[in-house]
Amino acid sequence: MLPEISIALRFLRSKKRAMIMSLTGIVFGVAFIILTQALTSGFEIFFIKTILGTKGALRIQDKTQSTLRSIELERIRDIKSHFSFSHFEGRKFIKGIDHPRTLIEAVKEFHNVLAVSEVIRGEVNISNNFITHRVSLHGIDLDNHLSVSDLEQHIKWGELSEFRGTHNGILIGSSLAQRMLLNVGDNLVVWAKEESHQMRVSAIYETGVSDIDKVWVFTHLDQARTILKKPFGVTFLQVNLHDKNRAPVNAMHMRSVLGHSVESWQEREHVWLDVFWALRLSSAITVSTIIIISGLGIFNTLAIIVMEKSREIAILRSIGYSRNDIGLVFIIQGLIIYLIGTFSGLLLGAAMTYTVSALPIRIRGIFTTDHFIVNWSIWHYTAAAITALIVVLIACYIPARKASRLEPAVIIRGAGQ
Repeated sequence: MLPEISIALRFLRSKKRAMIMSLTGIVFGVAFIILTQALTSGFEIFFIKTILGTKGALRIQDKTQSTLRSIELERIRDIKSHFSFSHFEGRKFIKGIDHPRTLIEAVKEFHNVLAVSEVIRGEVNISNNFITHRVSLHGIDLDNHLSVSDLEQHIKWGELSEFRGTHNGILIGSSLAQRMLLNVGDNLVVWAKEESHQMRVSAIYETGVSDIDKVWVFTHLDQARTILKKPFGVTFLQVNLHDKNRAPVNAMHMRSVLGHSVESWQEREHVWLDVFWALRLSSAITVSTIIIISGLGIFNTLAIIVMEKSREIAILRSIGYSRNDIGLVFIIQGLIIYLIGTFSGLLLGAAMTYTVSALPIRIRGIFTTDHFIVNWSIWHYTAAAITALIVVLIACYIPARKASRLEPAVIIRGAGQ
């Protein structure tokens, strides 16, 4: 064992109680950083998976084109005059997609595109014998839509094979089914354009997103055309990508080439993504205060050791220890606390994360889960270890610098007097 390590251990034992308190703070600080980051990032990843499984990675809809228009301003205050001028306006929006098959073939030529599904959407009323609800009707080609969504995994009651084989079949969300007291096989009436259409509940799905489960209903594309009186065109294209993280780049490229509005899932859900980012940051800052307080404890303890062990430090300097050697002794003390505390904290953090992941919890809202969602990532452990290292080194630096600058002759002379 190096003599500096032996001296550092002897100094630490002289302040055993204070160092144990600081060590405990490092352990729990590291563990809680790991736990909070695992939870916040876990729920964020689960939310993203849910959104991608329902709304897709990209959505292509309204067409844009350049236009020339005239603007006339009249009656400015009490002045009864007018003037007009022409200018080029950046965009004009044309609702929906008139030629979906041509556009689908063009979209499939883009790199990173996995699948495309055409969707007709419209607002309708559905009713049974005594309850009526306003819903958003989605007309889909089932096979294509299964390639861009997790609809098949979301089916809770009934079978998609029943929907596939029933021309007037309809898929409804679990929240809507509960409100309207509907079960698989029940009949209902869809009202649109002052006409009624008899439909049959083929299956009931549950995405966990309340705004979807209580409003969205699915039927076949040709049936939706009849109900909504849209003989051609679609409302939007839902696109699935190989690499979902490249959605913003793909959306920008498609907008410039296709002339249609293209929205990535990051743009569509930016509010929720910002919320999760803020939660991760705030939880990390809050929990890091535990380590910072422990660092203050380490600083205070080492500063006291410098004062109480000044005579021993002077003797070490007298027998040949350099300033750097003395400073290293105090840095080693901090590193010993750091290594023991961080290693214990990493183990405790992993144990706490595993324990929390097994706890039951019922969440129904922006997503559905019956237990805590955690994300096992090596970066959480790395971040916790680096945070603790920075705090400990800062806490050790000033006492180590002060100890290395002690003059042995002055201290020994003062002790002799």
